Formats: sequence, C-alpha cells, structure tokens
Amino acid sequence: MQRYFVSPGQFSNQNVSVTGEDARHITKVMRGKPGDTFIVSDGVSREALVEIQKIGPEGVTAGILEMMEMTHEPLLKVTVAQSLPKGDKMELVIQKCTEIGAVSFVPFLSDRTIVQYDAKKEQKRLERWRKIVKEAAEQSHRNVVPEVEQPLGWKKLLSTFSEYDLVCFCYEKEDGSQLRDVLKPFAAQKLTPEEASASLLLIVGPEGGFTEEECREAEVAGAVSVGLGRRILRCETAGMTALACALYEFGEMGGV
Repeated sequence: MQRYFVSPGQFSNQNVSVTGEDARHITKVMRGKPGDTFIVSDGVSREALVEIQKIGPEGVTAGILEMMEMTHEPLLKVTVAQSLPKGDKMELVIQKCTEIGAVSFVPFLSDRTIVQYDAKKEQKRLERWRKIVKEAAEQSHRNVVPEVEQPLGWKKLLSTFSEYDLVCFCYEKEDGSQLRDVLKPFAAQKLTPEEASASLLLIVGPEGGFTEEECREAEVAGAVSVGLGRRILRCETAGMTALACALYEFGEMGGV
C-alpha cells in the first residue's frame, strides 16, 4: 500500500492533511479519489491507515481509519558516514542504505576526496539527497525518514565519535579485525533486556580510500578499524555491505 510522510502538524485527532508534491502524487500519479486508502506517517510517533475524504486545490484531506504500530525501525541505529564520492554515487548510497535500514547519513571530506566542495552546489545536492531519502523511506515502508546531515570536514567528523556506542572505520589492514569480529561481541553485549537499542557509526572512504594517517587519527579518536572481507569493494558498495552485516548481527535481516 502507498505511504507518505507528513509533518506532525498535518495530523489532527481525526484527519490528516497531505499537501505539495505528495498531494499531486496521490491525485495525478495514483489517480486517487474519495474512498481510496493509503498509509501516512509523521515520522516521529504516529502512523495511520487513512481514507481520502476530500480533494481540493490545497491538497488532500483523509480521515483516520486506524492508528498503526511503528514497528519497522531496527534496534541498531546505524549512521553511515560516507566520504563524498564522484558523480551520483552518493545518491545510490543514501537510497539503498535507507532501504536497508540506516537512520542517518553524514557526508564528509577526507584527504583523497576527489569532489571539489562548493557550499552553494552542496546545498542543492543536500536538498536532492533528502528528497531521495524520503522517497526511499516511503518505498521501503520505513517509520521514519533518515536524516542527511550537512557535509563535515574530517576533524569535525572525528569529534562526533563519542556520540555513538561503536564506531567502525572501514579500512583494510593486514593485522586488522574483520567487521564480524567486532560486531558479534557488540551485538551480544547490546542484545539484553537492559539495552533497548544501540548506535553505530560506519565510516566509508572515497574512491581512493583512506590514508594511513587518517586511520591512525580515527583509532586515536575511538574508532575500530575493520575489514570487509578478502575482496575489494567500491566505495558505494562498502557502506551497503557493512550496514547489512551490522543489521544481520542484530537479528534485523533474518537471524542473529
């Protein structure tokens, strides 16, 4: 069933108001008419099955038929920090990682980032990324729309590590740990009656990877360097792979 995200203010006790592009999608693309039903979420605490009551120039008014439980979000809250890649690769990363279950994204700049950062252009890209995330969240029946943060510099990213229960720095080292070696004990520690959820930051480099100095700085700041197996993954593949592995270890992908 089609679903849409609205702001909390568009919910009332009995009705939901859908405006803008979502209203146009309901009326023009889905050819919605009074009596048709869809799901709407405020992305915070309310989700409902609704029925179209009225279609007007200001949008669609739908009556609430049933409040629904918000049970589609993972216990493990994963943020994917991706060094800005070339072209439209970031769009692929945020779209697919939203479908898999990431709760937020942090684009950042590192030594080998190829993209030339332009604040004006990045603001437009940020708006597009957030639109892609919203559409992916609707398609995959998420209860919330993941956040896409403003791009950070490397030093600023390092300063955020203390906000997470675990930080994994994806980097190949001959004597380094593999991702599973780190995730299994972390999941065992957090999957207890006392722990309601856990947070994880996954850091993925650009096309050229990270420098040894960046690896050292990340470890000093509290990150654990992890490998993703014996094969070399493209930068846009690494985040999706690590995210899926992390959610699997927490029982979110069919097993613990």
